Formats: sequence, C-alpha cells, structure tokens
Amino acid sequence: MAPDPLVESQIDACLGKYTPAVEAQLRAARTRLRSMFPRGFELVFDNYNALLFGISPTERAFDPFISVAGYPKWVTLFFLRGVDLHDPGGLLEGQGTQVRSIRLESASDIDTAEVEALIAQAVAPHKSAFLVAPTRDPHQAGVGQAACPAAFIAEAGQLTASSC
Repeated sequence: MAPDPLVESQIDACLGKYTPAVEAQLRAARTRLRSMFPRGFELVFDNYNALLFGISPTERAFDPFISVAGYPKWVTLFFLRGVDLHDPGGLLEGQGTQVRSIRLESASDIDTAEVEALIAQAVAPHKSAFLVAPTRDPHQAGVGQAACPAAFIAEAGQLTASSC
C-alpha cells in the first residue's frame, strides 16, 4: 500500500520546523532505519519537543521497539528495551529502567557495525511478528514507505501540521 500523500505532507511540515541541518539528519536517519525493515509499520509521534519515527511489526502505538527522534538541536536513535542489549562498545546512553539511546552525530552512524549489532539484538524478539507483517511497497518514492496510513499516529490520534 502506498503512503498517504497527505500524511507525508504533514510530516514535511513538521520537519520544516527544524533547522536545515537537523531536518536533513532526521530525514536521512528515518530513511536508513526504514530501509532495514521492509515489513511492518512506521508509526509517527509528534511529542511536545520531538518528532519520533518508530518501527513496529504492528500498528499498535506501544509496539515500536526502535525509533529515531528529532529534537531541536540533535537526532537520537532509541531502543525501547535497550537495557537488555549487549553493548560492548558502550554506545548506549540512559539510566532508566528500559530505554537506551544513541545521539547520532550523523545518520550514517546507523550503518556502523556496532549500531547494526544493537539493532539486530533489538529486532530478535520481534522477528516472527515481522515475518507476518505487511510488506511495504519498494517502488514508491523513498525507501521503505509505511505500509498503511493508519500507522501514522500522534498525540491526538492524527498527525496534523498544527500539532508540530
């Protein structure tokens, strides 16, 4: 299923509120992360201080296990169960009971062997769910477009330009 052009235009409006450098880095990080998951859903959340793109095998708002978020001055890769990941390189930051993150210096940080190893660990518990998740259309513009417009969710249930 092709992405909803209205949703993508709303995402563009949200991204346009960042500095050009952060916007470019967030777009590139989103593309890299989506390209790793040809199946499943991308859920978009507009928080009060960040725009977050989560990857999930389902459309449920609590299922994204990995996400990339844009803040006013940086982009961060989040692992929902990051506390459980083996991190020999000491890349993961955070002190909470679950979430760990990596502040990206560049979107290409996602392509490093150390980060790819963390992503492989994070996806392992979800592999069977991804095998039955819908496939995204690779022929659409961009890499790994979302399979279903309903996968785009925000605080009020709809992503709108005014919510950015």
